[in-house]
Amino acid sequence: MDNQDPQITEPNASQPPEKQESLLLNLACNLLVPTLILTKLSGEEYLGIKMAILVALSFPLIYGLHDFINRQKINFFSGLGLVSVALTGGISLMELDAIYIAIKEATIPAIFGLATLLSLKTSQPLIHTFMLNEAVLNMPEIKLALQKNGRQTEFDRLLVNASWILAGSFFLSSTLNYLLAIIILTADPGTVAFNEQLGKMTALSFPVIALPAMLVLIGNLFYVFKGITKLTNLSLEEIVKQK
Repeated sequence: MDNQDPQITEPNASQPPEKQESLLLNLACNLLVPTLILTKLSGEEYLGIKMAILVALSFPLIYGLHDFINRQKINFFSGLGLVSVALTGGISLMELDAIYIAIKEATIPAIFGLATLLSLKTSQPLIHTFMLNEAVLNMPEIKLALQKNGRQTEFDRLLVNASWILAGSFFLSSTLNYLLAIIILTADPGTVAFNEQLGKMTALSFPVIALPAMLVLIGNLFYVFKGITKLTNLSLEEIVKQK
């Protein structure tokens, strides 16, 4: 019986950690490969216009599905990304006017912005998901300190301000998405030039759209953390969980 105890506890002790997403693979499947296919392989001597769109958009779709199967859990943002890719493909294959792609590109981040503001009226605002991750922050310690200092009302106001900043980053992304689409997509749908422009838009989406939104998000994170340390009188080391 004594010999069996290590065998019983060993699997739990050696349980592998959750597999982390590969940033390089993410960028390759969602940005680099689709861009190269649309800009370089849309000619009739290669894949052709419609086949190039199908092959290019298959990479983010397959990556998203593979990530879901691998992790065995639904990521709302990844799911919305898959819907966005599918809509882009459908609009392009049906050769609809480029304005529909511009509207689609602007609508999705705008929905996030509206959802962030509307969630303030609920018992669980979205800012809690974005900024108050219990895997990162020592929330029991923070809540205890807020109650002790009588600063809960000020903390709630801090989260409202952070929600508006977060929504602003989504609205910024929405505006930049729309402008990028209408500036770049000038060729007629169903042409090689349109595919090349679609690839160019995909390539520019990260530096033009994602980067500014990311900077606003990081600034908002610092704003929240600074506010928490001020209201709780706790140090950054005390509010962040130590691994």
